[in-house]
Amino acid sequence: MGSSNFKPTTLDMARDELFSHIRRCGVLEAEDDERAEWMQDTVGYLGERYPDLSESDLARLTEIGHRYCEPAIPHGPVDSSDDGADA
Repeated sequence: MGSSNFKPTTLDMARDELFSHIRRCGVLEAEDDERAEWMQDTVGYLGERYPDLSESDLARLTEIGHRYCEPAIPHGPVDSSDDGADA
């Protein structure tokens, strides 16, 4: 098996950096409005860091970042009154 010729794009690198920032900064626990402001600031920073990114790329990063912050399964209190048994 030969070596991989995969070279990440600028968008790939910015996306990976965004995910890293999300994990490190605790934004997953933030309120929605705080998260939106944080995302705008962070994607703006990434736009400066990676000047080759287009406005479309930055919009895509914002979308990806918001989706990454949403739980796959909604979190919340468990209703203990429903024990799963039907009467």
